[in-house]
Amino acid sequence: MPLKSLKEKLSSKNFSVSFGEVVKINATIITATGLKVSISDMVKIISNDTNQETYGMVTEIDGGTFFITPFSFVEGFCSGDRVFLDQTGMNIPVGESLLGRVVDPFMRPIDSKGAINNSKLAPIIKAPIAAMRRGMIDEVFSVGVKGIDGLLTCGKGQKLGIFAGSGVGKSTLMGMIVRGSDAPIKVVALIGERGREVPEFIEKNLRGNLENTVIVVATSDDSPLMRKYGAFAAMSVAEYFKDQGLDVLFIMDSVTRFAMAQREIGLALGEPPTSKGYPPSSLTLLPQLMERAGKEEGKGSITAFFTVLIEGDDMSDPIADQSRSILDGHIVLSRELTDFGIYPPIHVLHSASRVMSDIVSREHLSSILKFRRFYTLLKENEMLIRIGAYVKGTDRELDEALSKKDAMENFLSQSSSVKSDYKESVDTLIKLMKEAIA
Repeated sequence: MPLKSLKEKLSSKNFSVSFGEVVKINATIITATGLKVSISDMVKIISNDTNQETYGMVTEIDGGTFFITPFSFVEGFCSGDRVFLDQTGMNIPVGESLLGRVVDPFMRPIDSKGAINNSKLAPIIKAPIAAMRRGMIDEVFSVGVKGIDGLLTCGKGQKLGIFAGSGVGKSTLMGMIVRGSDAPIKVVALIGERGREVPEFIEKNLRGNLENTVIVVATSDDSPLMRKYGAFAAMSVAEYFKDQGLDVLFIMDSVTRFAMAQREIGLALGEPPTSKGYPPSSLTLLPQLMERAGKEEGKGSITAFFTVLIEGDDMSDPIADQSRSILDGHIVLSRELTDFGIYPPIHVLHSASRVMSDIVSREHLSSILKFRRFYTLLKENEMLIRIGAYVKGTDRELDEALSKKDAMENFLSQSSSVKSDYKESVDTLIKLMKEAIA
């Protein structure tokens, strides 16, 4: 082995004999003494009896005692086990070899395709883009979905939320966006979801195509710390490619599971539960993750879509409410539209893109406003129309909306296997809104 390579390999190892000792263990926290540590330091715990290893993070310090939140479960460990400081810290290996792979939050492969060799380390926790370093969002980011491209147009570097209850179609829409966007790099974070959903998402929603795609997985059976830092690790991967001047699509499913992981950690550390049992740290953690997406001057961009699970379809849920206030737009999926057979079930009237008016043409914007107005009229008078109480000719604008009802619903509908061209979607919308009353 060349001397330089040997030197690099040895420098990454910790040969220090200094170690601490576990003094107490419960289901979520390991208490130890004997090491000088700081908050967020990474430590390795080694069982004296079985040589079993696990990693953890220092989350609280009380004098000479420090508290570790483990990345895995604590079964098999006991008092007296050794605790070593990990010199790598909160860094993960990143590089082009991650493309096309499925990895855990430590960038270890879980797809049985062999080892991943990356020499560059990137911090998991990083400050968001400075406010004055952010570039203006002035370019359209097409996702290949008519309802979004035409009516909720998003831009490069925008952050959007996909809000929906369970079983409404978040995963299907995510797959359509990943397949339909023209971003050169795509990073998908599957956080806290069922393990069964990971291969299903790859095979059904992505059609097995992981070209230029990295999937970071922390399933519901992983520890809260793995779920929490899985999201941050995925964002670090996206930032690596952004720093190379590339436009990155980042999709995370879901913010709710991410916040729940922090809730478990916070409550275990004694934080007071507030709204719906979430401690304050669950809410303050959201902007730390979401604000890292965006467009940076002199570099590339990260256009991010974060899915938010609305429990009981309640949009006043604290996580949904906090997410809406941070993001640059929200796409709400409606169970009612699902029942009517409209897919993807995007509720246009409850959804918004905050940068849309800055990136679309005046004619396009005028068509969007007209579509929303017609859709509102149809919703407001739906009952009258269904029971036959509305007489044609009473309201000229409603008559025009009724004449275009089928065409409008057809515009909102799209097969999950179809990718729509942005220009064609816009032209179709403009033409639809210009047509005279039939």
